Amino acid sequence: MSLPPSGWGGSSTDGGTGATPETPTCPRHPDRVSYIRCQRCHRPVCPECQRSAAVGVQCVDCVRQGSKGDRPQRTVFGGRAGSGGDAPRLTIAIIAICALVWIGELLSPRVFQEVAFAPALGTTEPWRLLTSAFAHSPNQPMHILFNMLALWLVGGYLERMLGWARYLAIYLVTALAGSVTWLLFQPVDPADPEAYVPIVGASGAVFGLFAAVIVLNRHLGRDSSSMVATIGINAVIGFLVPNVAWEAHLGGLVAGGVLAAVIALSRSRGRPGLAWVGVGAVLALVVVLGVARYALSPSGFEAPFG
Repeated sequence: MSLPPSGWGGSSTDGGTGATPETPTCPRHPDRVSYIRCQRCHRPVCPECQRSAAVGVQCVDCVRQGSKGDRPQRTVFGGRAGSGGDAPRLTIAIIAICALVWIGELLSPRVFQEVAFAPALGTTEPWRLLTSAFAHSPNQPMHILFNMLALWLVGGYLERMLGWARYLAIYLVTALAGSVTWLLFQPVDPADPEAYVPIVGASGAVFGLFAAVIVLNRHLGRDSSSMVATIGINAVIGFLVPNVAWEAHLGGLVAGGVLAAVIALSRSRGRPGLAWVGVGAVLALVVVLGVARYALSPSGFEAPFG
């Protein structure tokens, strides 16, 4: 009778010493016998813990350890490559905030009063220039529906392309640029009743994202004709439909295009830090324009941000 192969238990001996070799078991599942070993750590690995490798298999521990040292692949503009299936978390968060604010407006008029921006309030409550971009008219459901639909369609695309930090910077700066551009065309004297006419809506930021898509797609050689048509249609609507702040659309559009151009330039020159310099420069220009509008007003009351 022949002896069983070494490691199969039974009455086999080790080199005639009489020692019984240890039965190989999976370190993660000691109750499971395994004769297949990880190509990296050479420990036994059961079928549940096996992961296919270039040669043979690896255990889950080695796969996890190896992934820690892998640098994530990035898009040309700094976003995470290969993440097309990932949820655009920041875009979803912005939409959720806008939806919650709108529900709050329906429940209490005070919510609208606390977040809407009016020129006469800019000197004492300048944060309204941004908070107004997260609010929408409680009496016009299509206002928030259109803006959130547009944000969903272009926001996720840009978020993956740019990464969350650059995407958020574009959104906030273009939202502020839209409010300030609208402010430039409005009376700011507290004695003027029209200076208390409020504005709300994410349209300035959405138009900024539209422009960013066009500029970045052009840099990549992609077609953006549908986006150009969308901007053109909304530009016409802004002049034909009353109570549409076309100035905010224009300000966000210009700011978004400039920011995207700076980001594209920084990447083409291999200097990603230049993008943040451009973001800071555009933000500074927007703030200066807002301060100047108040400082140069005939009423001469104190300028905001001071």
